Amino acid sequence: MNIKEKIENYFIELDVPYERKEDNLWIISDESRSLQNIAVTLEDSIVTITVNVMQVPNKGKEELFSKLLALNATDLMHGAYAIEGNAIVLLDTLEGETLDLKELQASLDAIGLALTQHYKVLAEYRN
Repeated sequence: MNIKEKIENYFIELDVPYERKEDNLWIISDESRSLQNIAVTLEDSIVTITVNVMQVPNKGKEELFSKLLALNATDLMHGAYAIEGNAIVLLDTLEGETLDLKELQASLDAIGLALTQHYKVLAEYRN
């Protein structure tokens, strides 16, 4: 079984609603797990799970970036906050060749939990 088939089989086993958008891109939308518009991409056997959290604010950037770094260090089991262009994203990368069901589930659970728990903290900085 190739990595793409493995990913889709894991989505099915985890009962995660997804849509295949491109050959190596899936979008997960599951409100019950706080997983809305989660992009899962596969490139060179690296599986990347990404969600756009918010735009970089006009004011309070330094304070927000400090909070994000602190959350990365103390409150995230999988993944990290990062900046892509003008967006703050939450992402995790996994090795596709050795990816297993529990690893993917743990990553998705951690992202959903972080989005829920950090919402109030990050909402203060939205434009």
